[in-house]
Amino acid sequence: MDRRRYNVCCGADIHKKFLIATILLLDGTKLTKRFSMDLISLFEFRDWVNANGCEVVAVESTGSYWVPIYRILEGHVELIVANAYRIKNVPGRKTDTIDSEWIAELCLNGQIKPSRIFPKDARDLRSLTRARERYVDDKTRVKNRVHHILDSNCIRLSSVISDIFGKVGRYVLNCLLEGIDIDEIIEGIPVTSIKKKKSDQIREAIAGQLSETDIILIRGYLDQIDAIQTNIEELESEIRKRIAPLRKNLAIVMSVPGIGFISAAVILAEIGDCNDFDKAEQLAAWCGLVPSVYQSADKNYTGSITKQGSRHIRRILVEVAHVIARTTGKSKLKNFFLRIQARKGTNIAAVALARKVLCIVHHLLIMQEMYEEEERDRDDETEFLDNSGKMRLDDMIRYVVKAGYEVRKRVTVGG
Repeated sequence: MDRRRYNVCCGADIHKKFLIATILLLDGTKLTKRFSMDLISLFEFRDWVNANGCEVVAVESTGSYWVPIYRILEGHVELIVANAYRIKNVPGRKTDTIDSEWIAELCLNGQIKPSRIFPKDARDLRSLTRARERYVDDKTRVKNRVHHILDSNCIRLSSVISDIFGKVGRYVLNCLLEGIDIDEIIEGIPVTSIKKKKSDQIREAIAGQLSETDIILIRGYLDQIDAIQTNIEELESEIRKRIAPLRKNLAIVMSVPGIGFISAAVILAEIGDCNDFDKAEQLAAWCGLVPSVYQSADKNYTGSITKQGSRHIRRILVEVAHVIARTTGKSKLKNFFLRIQARKGTNIAAVALARKVLCIVHHLLIMQEMYEEEERDRDDETEFLDNSGKMRLDDMIRYVVKAGYEVRKRVTVGG
């Protein structure tokens, strides 16, 4: 925590339409004033702060309301953006004026830990990756509506085709919307392998009938999906342009198994400058991927992860963890997942692997190194074999225990 003390500071309680600001001097003098959140009023707020000799202004990171204040004050007076959770006042009496005074008092005594504020280019890149994430969520919701209508009409196309919005799926859907005969639909399937292997299954799956209302709805949903996909592709193109200056870091992050371009772009956009964190554990804590800890009477109790910080990076890292778990072959990261999964279950294993991947990424970015699997891990299939090519019993037990299982000795009585 920053223990720097000030002589004159300002605390601002900000809202969508107005802010309440309190200037607090070291001798206890207080000046409180209300300002609107329009541009002219914010300039008046800046002039008022400077005229009273404020050394620093502290505000809560409330939604996006702090952003215009940051832009107005940047370069004119020091600004501290505080995590609202960390500067909560004692409950009981709560008014906007009391809140602004409380923030000013904490700031005056150096009791506020500033939040990390990214440079403008980094903020813009993060806005693009988060916007893409929202588009993907919107696209998924619209797809689920189509699935719901098809299931309601006993059209089980998704049980035969893995992606009904792919090439074959869209062809079948369009034919159903046009009222084309089933035999003609089967004959025109564009992928030969699916046509040969799954013709009878597709015929049974699309035997249901769509009403006129369902056809209208599905057509509208398919148009929405196409429009959203166009927006996603435009955003991805812009992300590629904006992340070009970070191409080396991008290559480093993508060298980790399970991380593609979009995942790497999200990770870099959400982390910002890795040098802000001296240790990988600090970055994991900032991302909310460390367990909550409660200590009482010299006993430590750990709970679920704190989930503080960016939920976007937690989401993408957990997705990466699941990708690693599904990969074929053997790898150090997959073995780690399997060991945790055997003891704690899939969800906890995915979160643990997400944290491990984040720590690896931090190390690689700091050292500017590419990820490489150790040779021993690649060849560990023959690590426990003797000269005859068979696995020794002791080594077999160690290998099973390493995978997370418990080995017990069974004693047989009698004979």
